[in-house]
Amino acid sequence: MKLGIKKGLNLHLVGAVEASDIVQVEALQCAVVPDDFHGFQPKVLVREGDEVEAGTALMSDKSYPQMQLTSPVSGKVKAVVRGERRKVLRVVVSNDGKHTSRSFDTKQPLLELLGASGLLAQVRRRPYDVVVRPDVRPRDIFVTALDTAPLSAGMYLPEDGAKALAEAVKALQTLTDGKVYLSHGADWALGDVPGAEMVEVSGPHPAGNVGVQIANIAPVNKGETVWTMDVTTLWRIGVLLLTGKVDYSTVVAVTGPEVNAPALVKTTVGCDIKAVLAGRLPNVDHHVRIISGNVLTGVAVSEADGYLQAPYRQVTVIAEGDDKVEFMGWASVSPAKMSAHKALPFSWLRKLFAPDARLNGGRRAMIFYGEYDRVLPMDIVSEYLLKAIISRNIDDMEALGIYEVAPEDFALCEYIDTSKLPLQQIVRDGLDYLRKELE
Repeated sequence: MKLGIKKGLNLHLVGAVEASDIVQVEALQCAVVPDDFHGFQPKVLVREGDEVEAGTALMSDKSYPQMQLTSPVSGKVKAVVRGERRKVLRVVVSNDGKHTSRSFDTKQPLLELLGASGLLAQVRRRPYDVVVRPDVRPRDIFVTALDTAPLSAGMYLPEDGAKALAEAVKALQTLTDGKVYLSHGADWALGDVPGAEMVEVSGPHPAGNVGVQIANIAPVNKGETVWTMDVTTLWRIGVLLLTGKVDYSTVVAVTGPEVNAPALVKTTVGCDIKAVLAGRLPNVDHHVRIISGNVLTGVAVSEADGYLQAPYRQVTVIAEGDDKVEFMGWASVSPAKMSAHKALPFSWLRKLFAPDARLNGGRRAMIFYGEYDRVLPMDIVSEYLLKAIISRNIDDMEALGIYEVAPEDFALCEYIDTSKLPLQQIVRDGLDYLRKELE
């Protein structure tokens, strides 16, 4: 099957990875952040000073104790960091460099195995875009092997990864009465995966978003549940089934206008940002923003105590812009400014831009003129859906397609939004409200 996405927008930014060489970086410490697994209610199972192996459970879900978050490295629990009202922010493990790993019994029931290994928590479900419920059987399972986000270098798998993918698909087929869809780009090199419905996807961002793929292949209706994951998680499931151990390695693209020599770095999931960026940030006299992820959906982190956060495949560094003095401010027509509209000089050229993190103007009332529909390749009336979410009108939310969407699907809409509204947060709040009311 081939799927061509027409709507969307590719952002042409400075700082893409050009070389294919991969640099190995040993994590000094790793952190597991519960907020990366939205819907997971953490109960901490370890204490500071405990010795752990890679694969040792650090937290379990309060509603489904069989679903756990595990340590990506062996070593000692350095800190259990809590915030307001004792919310668990992260569990930090110091890497002892011994690389000892817990072995799992692959003969136990599949859901129990995936839950104990921490891989089940990396699978999400639609509707709501939260971690899966083990007691709800999905209609279909969607896997994306395509990343079209700005400055993305794709999803890296070993050349011999086809065997692990086939093993994982074979196992996942027992968890659904429908199909396992695997969406990929034209450069997919591992061939057809036995048992999977292969879908070749082309088009601008957000063609790589699994929500866009679902909406154009088999949309989610009220009362239905589908599972989603990226191909790296699928590969890790296969490795677990073949070896009894979880592979926590990841290849991260270190990108952005403020990075010296953007490169691919092989490290461990949850690695400290300081190790990933070592020697890659120039000594500049302006503030920079370090983003774990891409510029549209990533999370701002600190170099001093930040960690690589899910989905663990990109770090982007851009200028903050808060210390910049510019003639005419946001009204400047400088050719260095990037825009999705053709109002600015050179905005229609395919030149590379180096944006900063400024909002460039204040927030204002929502303007209805089909702006979002230019970049959102889904069959929903996005502006009216957003208004229904803001007003907490459940009937309208359901009628307008709330079950199909996730915050990341509105990232481009947020970027081009004339009103400068936090659309991703609005969608997340709406999904959480709907889940609280209906589940």
